[in-house]
Amino acid sequence: MENLEKIRVYVETSVVGGVFDREFDWQTEPFWEAVKNGNIYVVLSDLLKEELKGAPKHVRDFFDELPESQIERVMITQESRYLASQYIAENVVGQSSFADCQHIALATIAKADVLVSWNFRHIVNRTRINGYNSVNQKRGYAQIDIRTPYEVIHDPE
Repeated sequence: MENLEKIRVYVETSVVGGVFDREFDWQTEPFWEAVKNGNIYVVLSDLLKEELKGAPKHVRDFFDELPESQIERVMITQESRYLASQYIAENVVGQSSFADCQHIALATIAKADVLVSWNFRHIVNRTRINGYNSVNQKRGYAQIDIRTPYEVIHDPE
């Protein structure tokens, strides 16, 4: 981690709760430590904030304690809603995954270096990643790198 440049990482909702999940905590905690230590800037959306409203208090408190100096905030826009709808139109995922598509679109439009998630079904999934990036390319956007927090911290490159 010491050679890692400061990168802009879009955080999907599962990563905030992941620090309290026994399956993912040991892989998520180093990511958040890197944020708190100033090695990673996180890109946080108003969608994330909305989704956290239903989370347990300790998860919301953790989120609220993140250092503002390491946060870039992005908002849902007509452009991001449109791009998200294109992922569904191209059958990358189904309509029930619209919120996941909005996260991908927001990260893409914000030009985040990487999006992190623990959602293996709809986001961190090679087939889905290829689909999202195919739509991005067709619509004139850059490809988005999608990883787990663990992969961001322990990237072999």
